[in-house]
Amino acid sequence: MQEKILVIEDEKKIADAIVYALKKEGYRVEVVYRGDEALKVVADFHPNAIILDVMLPRMDGYDILKKLPDNDKIGIIMVTAKEDIVDKVLGLELGADDYITKPFDMRELLARLKSLLRRMDKSVSKEDDEEVSLGELVLNRSKRTAYVGDNRLDLTPKEFDILGLMISHPGRVYTREQLLDLIWGLEYFGDTRTVDIHIQRVRKKLGEDMADIIQTVYGVGYKALGGSGED
Repeated sequence: MQEKILVIEDEKKIADAIVYALKKEGYRVEVVYRGDEALKVVADFHPNAIILDVMLPRMDGYDILKKLPDNDKIGIIMVTAKEDIVDKVLGLELGADDYITKPFDMRELLARLKSLLRRMDKSVSKEDDEEVSLGELVLNRSKRTAYVGDNRLDLTPKEFDILGLMISHPGRVYTREQLLDLIWGLEYFGDTRTVDIHIQRVRKKLGEDMADIIQTVYGVGYKALGGSGED
């Protein structure tokens, strides 16, 4: 089945170039040039991934991220003309999986997209019908759901994968570089701060009573509470 990619970009020359490159790679593609039209197209098209510009007319990329339904099932690459790390961090905090800065090489964008889609595909494995739990936290891999008691957590794909990996191996210490390799893949172009941002978001969503399930191992990385520290 062809993977479906939605391009949300107001600069027509850039959008058309992206669409051309994606279609050449065999993807099904839709394009939206205005932010306020994006959510309807998402609902109708059901994309596997979105290439989302930040600066859009009528509704910017950040607002679209906030309002996206089921964004835990959609891979999102933010496109920004801003070099400021704050702008990039904000996109990640709102649920984006990756970002790329304008001007960019189309080959890099395609590499990032392929890497993202592979990671999403690998998240479904032979063990996906199993549940993994730690205390009141229960994750179902096949349904991609996470609950603390009766409260369902609204996790992005990366947040779910991080949490699932770590609570499957309580006590095992993961360096930031290992988490980048295991969750983002070897092709990821970002830096280790991305891991810290996602861990902070996971802790916040777990809530005060459960946030300490993921512990910081200072100078090394992170581990899930429990175990002996060895896998």
